[in-house]
Amino acid sequence: MITLKEGDKAPAFSGKDQNGKKVTLSELKGKKVVLYFYPEDDTPTCTVQACNLRDNYALLKKNGFEVIGVSPNDEKSHKKFETKFNLPFTLLADPDHTIINKYGVWGEKQMFGNKYMGVQRTTFVINEKGVISKMFLRPKNKQHAEEIVAADK
Repeated sequence: MITLKEGDKAPAFSGKDQNGKKVTLSELKGKKVVLYFYPEDDTPTCTVQACNLRDNYALLKKNGFEVIGVSPNDEKSHKKFETKFNLPFTLLADPDHTIINKYGVWGEKQMFGNKYMGVQRTTFVINEKGVISKMFLRPKNKQHAEEIVAADK
């Protein structure tokens, strides 16, 4: 359950990306970070969202954003997802839910009347000082990059 709110200090994290490289929030200090959580690699909605961020990556970079996706998938799965869809940004593997739990995005979901636990699709925009400046609890998957840039104005 998400307890963070805009204006809160973003929880520190460390994880391995799709290439096995360690990535930490502290090394991104001074940059704007789009930290987006998604349920699973290579599923329809997750792919639409990732491809929107890919297609608008130049716009995001021009506006000073670093993009990091986080899901419970492992590094190997992320590498396949990155390669298949030519994703130009970092994907962090979080199979033990360490980062997911810090950000409170693991919770009850419902599909076709069935309730289950999973990652709630959520995006946190973290400013240069490490503070959450914007949260998208229900990102517009087909226009996600555009809504991020518009909210930064």
